[in-house]
Amino acid sequence: MSRPIRIEFENAYYHVMNRGRGRQAIFHGEEYYRAFLSTLDEAHTRFGLQIHAYCLMRNHYHLLVKTPEGNLQRAMRHVGSVYTQRYNRLKKTDGSLFRGRYKAILVNHDEYLLHLSKYIHKNPLEAHMVSRLEDHSWSSYPSYIGLHKSASWLYRHEVYAQLQTKRQLAKKYQAYVNEDGMPKMLEDFYSHERLGPILGDADFIDDIRDKLDEVYEEASHTEKQQFRPSISMIVGTVSDYCGLSHSEIYRPKKGRGVKNQPRKIAMYLAQHIGGYRLTEIAEAFGLKHYGGVSNAIHMIKQEMEADVKISRSVNDIINRFDP
Repeated sequence: MSRPIRIEFENAYYHVMNRGRGRQAIFHGEEYYRAFLSTLDEAHTRFGLQIHAYCLMRNHYHLLVKTPEGNLQRAMRHVGSVYTQRYNRLKKTDGSLFRGRYKAILVNHDEYLLHLSKYIHKNPLEAHMVSRLEDHSWSSYPSYIGLHKSASWLYRHEVYAQLQTKRQLAKKYQAYVNEDGMPKMLEDFYSHERLGPILGDADFIDDIRDKLDEVYEEASHTEKQQFRPSISMIVGTVSDYCGLSHSEIYRPKKGRGVKNQPRKIAMYLAQHIGGYRLTEIAEAFGLKHYGGVSNAIHMIKQEMEADVKISRSVNDIINRFDP
């Protein structure tokens, strides 16, 4: 089954969220929260992702982001994969962390940016985690009200601008968040079990319809290539990047101490971006049992964690699959 198309364009705003697989915890302590925030910092630096608000809960997260470069998928792929690696390293475990791909809702920022920041920031209170929002350190709310120094990658000015005041912004924002109630359309939207892909009224949808049509039309022709490249395409991309022939990646090198890192990277990418089963990867790479694939993927994950150069190389290869 193909994955849903992402609505992406320059300077779009999104409410992005994801939760742990089986509702398991994705944060177990301060070092986990800090690891995730460091990953957001990297996504800002590498992909220009602007974070306007965030709230990290025990088993899920909320982000309010802007994509000046129209590259939400690339930025969030980095956030999801890199934090999973860091989580596994901290927890001394292995495997997937999140329930699946993140949920991204395209937002009419002119109408809902301020209100959505309030909705995101109030999550710890709604979940009865704290009695006062300022007591939850792992959200952008303490920075918005002046209790914490704001991170360089946190963009507050656009949310502040919707307060329609230029004085005492932190105090005015705190007062606004403490007010009861939300716009009815926002309440209705988030009351549904299955959230829609767009938060905005009919006029907003009409304004971007042409843009969405272009996105959908383009994606419909390249969907398989974008979201499920063939194993041969993955091998070809890895071989081009590493300067090897396809056969050198398909065929295992034999002998004591012989390593074939590009082969392991290709297997890892076949699972990571191709979504292929271990048995399918084993067959493609001439292995009799999928255990060899599992070992190779585990080894390359460890090498990516231990060596930033390897991690960057893998990310560079991944980026070649993006349009």
